[in-house]
Amino acid sequence: MTLVKLAIAAAAFVALVPVGSAEWDPSAIKITPPDNIPWVKTANNDSAILAGDPTKEGLYVELLRWHEGHNSRPHFHPHDRYIYVISGTWWVGTGKVYDHSIEKPLGPGSYVVHPAGGVHWDGAREGKGDCVIEIVGMGPATATPAEAKK
Repeated sequence: MTLVKLAIAAAAFVALVPVGSAEWDPSAIKITPPDNIPWVKTANNDSAILAGDPTKEGLYVELLRWHEGHNSRPHFHPHDRYIYVISGTWWVGTGKVYDHSIEKPLGPGSYVVHPAGGVHWDGAREGKGDCVIEIVGMGPATATPAEAKK
């Protein structure tokens, strides 16, 4: 019986000892530190394409930083888009009439789906700071204007 207990203890010890040594495998994951995010600056916003290419067919992931006081006008996209608010307050409205009074403020952690063809506008309000969102969608990611004529 003692020999059986000894064999069980030895097997348990062997199972706890790692085989080989631990090493970092740079091909296993791709890490991009915040300072290396490839931001492209424009007058109204900054964008960084993290994966794919929104101008081509296929999946893309984009960061968008709306500058304070800049908004899009009513428009729609041909494909569903999935948006996560990372920082700041992102203001969103729906419909063809551009009217700030119906906008909803969305803070960090908010999640939004823009269904294909859904008319909306969005951005960062004056005096409320910049906001950063992550957009995931299928390209090509075009925007078709849809504002009602006054």
